[in-house]
Amino acid sequence: MKRILTIQDISCVGKCSLTVALPIISAAGVEAAIIPTAVLSTHTMFKNFTCKDLDDQILPIAKHWKDEGITFDAFYTGYLANAAQIEKVITLIESLKQDGNLVIIDPAMADNGKLYPAFDSEFPKEMAKLCAKADIVLPNITEACFLTDTEYREEYDEEFAKDVVKKLAAQGAKKVVLTGAAFDGSYGVLVYDSETDEFYNYQQEKIDAAFHGTGDIFSSAFTGSLVRGKSLEESVKIAADYTAECIRITKASPNANWYGVDFERAIPFLLKLLEA
Repeated sequence: MKRILTIQDISCVGKCSLTVALPIISAAGVEAAIIPTAVLSTHTMFKNFTCKDLDDQILPIAKHWKDEGITFDAFYTGYLANAAQIEKVITLIESLKQDGNLVIIDPAMADNGKLYPAFDSEFPKEMAKLCAKADIVLPNITEACFLTDTEYREEYDEEFAKDVVKKLAAQGAKKVVLTGAAFDGSYGVLVYDSETDEFYNYQQEKIDAAFHGTGDIFSSAFTGSLVRGKSLEESVKIAADYTAECIRITKASPNANWYGVDFERAIPFLLKLLEA
């Protein structure tokens, strides 16, 4: 069985980060090993959340695994609690990575033109160092702008989106998967492969609803699909369609929570996509 190491926080309530990565990667038929970067009472869109950094555990865990000869097929990072953790994660990946391993980075730090509450203006510069190590980086448009020091635009065209992802790839990432790409009346995922200088755009119908945690759901479904053996394009389509189904189900539910989507109820749909 393939094994993914996913490095991100545990938000005890909120349906994001490890609490979605574990079940979604497992549903894809891939083993999910974890390193929690922090334990939060809720995700950061709640007020007065608590947060316990686990900085001092990251490298000791990696050393133990290395001593035990434990290996991985892919490394997948999400929310990192502070800038100091980024350097430790880079060290961890360099220590454990073997030939053929994938490094997939979700620079979970911003949305809607703003950084998440826990981060200051210096954080994107440190995150860019991690993204430069990636085979695939998975930003939204806000994160892509912060990572490339590009002025954020609420509305933008295809030329702007392509320029931002090419600038991000020029920093080191081999492939960029821009989520929530909305331009020229379309909505979906824009993919750029720096090795071939080619773009791929998967378009969807935009659902008139917004929920927290959908970026983590996309990234987890994408990573699980890719490591399972699906192609890049297939993995993008599976992750996008599954995320959209999660949003549809949640929007239709009279008991939907504002803080996350009912991704659990859509797992049978994900399995059908993976088996197709």
